[in-house]
Amino acid sequence: MRQALIVFTKVPRKGDIKTRLTKEKGGILTPEEAKILYEACLLDVIEVAMAACEDEGAELWICHDAAGDGAYLQSLLKSLAHPEKVKGVFADRGGSFDDCMQFAADYILKPQEETRKADSVIIIGGDLPTLQPVTLKKAFTALARFSQSEAGREAVWQAGSHSTPDMGAALVEAPCQEGGFSLVGYTRTTPFDFYGVFYNSDGITALDMLVNKAVAKKIPFAALEMVPDIDIPIDLASIIPVLRSLELAAATDADVMVPRRTMAVLRELGLEATALPPER
Repeated sequence: MRQALIVFTKVPRKGDIKTRLTKEKGGILTPEEAKILYEACLLDVIEVAMAACEDEGAELWICHDAAGDGAYLQSLLKSLAHPEKVKGVFADRGGSFDDCMQFAADYILKPQEETRKADSVIIIGGDLPTLQPVTLKKAFTALARFSQSEAGREAVWQAGSHSTPDMGAALVEAPCQEGGFSLVGYTRTTPFDFYGVFYNSDGITALDMLVNKAVAKKIPFAALEMVPDIDIPIDLASIIPVLRSLELAAATDADVMVPRRTMAVLRELGLEATALPPER
């Protein structure tokens, strides 16, 4: 099975990236600092994705926002040790977050065999500095295993397939904070779309919507360990000790990848996590 991984990101731009971390929105960073931090995080995430894709024989793609400066993103990629490992960079078509995610997935899983780039796709964000290759490898493995399962083929049949499915349905996710998810992947035959996942009128969380869709279509489902993202100051405070622990673990475990750019920016900014003593 041909597998692909998409890093789904905004092109870093001052005043338009991680704004909830900025002082203007009640955070602690300037717009320039937020941009620099996200750039570091994005490049670290791409390197983790490269490592996992190389080990699994998957292709790595980057999808950026329609309004983003693609040339600037390409210039950032040149700072990587092996930018040639990125198969391609493309822009979404705009619209809601649901629309953009669906476009990114469809770009890879086009129904026409001659234009299809892969048989399964995994999508991650660029704000996951603790992400490790092992998590991505688990996601690839889960999709490959379920794609050959009887339950996966049955889900395709139940969704209205009129021929013997050559690949079963499968859905994999890794949760993040506040009922969201930081990784999602599925096969080309999976009866799933993103519409209503991020934007729905019932106040249902994104992860609950993902689960609801899997339940409704009886799609084999894999849940991985949590991979937190960074949206607000408490996310940043919570993740700093985890980053330090990864740095220590890497000294004795060659499989651990340290997000060195992200850690360098945090140290340059002088940011540390603290736990205040309880009031007496």
